[in-house]
Amino acid sequence: MTDRSFRTPLRRVRTDALNVAHHELGPPDGDTVLLLHGFPYDVHSYSAVAPLLAARGFRVVVPYLRGHGPTTFLTASQPRTGQQAALGADVISLLDALGVERAYAAGYDWGGRAACVAAALWPERILGIVSVNNYLIQDIAAATKPLAPELEAGFWYFYYFLTERGRAGLAADPEGVARVIWRRNSPEWSFTQEDLARTARAFTNPDYTNVVIHSYRHRLGCAPGAERYAELEARLAGQPVIPVPAVTLDGTADGNFPATDGSSTAHHFTGPRLHRQVAGAGHNLPQEHPSAFAEAVLDVRALRRHHFVSAHG
Repeated sequence: MTDRSFRTPLRRVRTDALNVAHHELGPPDGDTVLLLHGFPYDVHSYSAVAPLLAARGFRVVVPYLRGHGPTTFLTASQPRTGQQAALGADVISLLDALGVERAYAAGYDWGGRAACVAAALWPERILGIVSVNNYLIQDIAAATKPLAPELEAGFWYFYYFLTERGRAGLAADPEGVARVIWRRNSPEWSFTQEDLARTARAFTNPDYTNVVIHSYRHRLGCAPGAERYAELEARLAGQPVIPVPAVTLDGTADGNFPATDGSSTAHHFTGPRLHRQVAGAGHNLPQEHPSAFAEAVLDVRALRRHHFVSAHG
């Protein structure tokens, strides 16, 4: 099977929980970078970023996250959880399955959260991260604290998904739900119906609805996590720091997350960090501004190399 955007064979690898479908580009002996997509998006967020990084010597791996596209669970009995600990653990399990000791992880939304979780809990496995919207580890204990009404309005689907009506609505028309979210998240992004339809094929995964619904119910403290991730969630409740090199990005046209100077989250990053704003970018930053996202990955690699030389020079 060949994806017409990536023009690379779709590969599969078995982890402890999943059969992970992914695309791979670049030299096999290059520094590995995982490009991690968000919701409601898929691997096509990186169709332009991936070849840019492959051309700069990276081994680029772009996986479908759990519940998306051809990625499947190993057994019917596994809980279809979308909680943050599961997303982070999936990153490490994928590295194990690929035979990669350490890698860079870059993402936005769910994918940025997965990168942050992996870097905080397994820093020995993560060379550095790129995270859109800064520190994305959820503080579930503070989930009932309200935001400004204007910001709450953009998170309508969080609360919709708490209801059985919301579950039914997502199951009936995931593409329609995505269209509304895309427009709010990225008001300056002129995506096409073809863009949306291509991504929406990833929503036909039979576990998509259950994984998404659980993710939003869990983050708002309205659903328990899976037992296998209980210890990891307990550690995440302490809002652990990220000690690896990091580049954080904010899009100035993000409809849900207003761009910041990064200072409010600085205490969460104890390794070298760069923060920048990307003019005109919305929430799906790598697809909207691929060169800026690729540059951030190159920058975090440079941060890593400089830090290593400085520490050992």
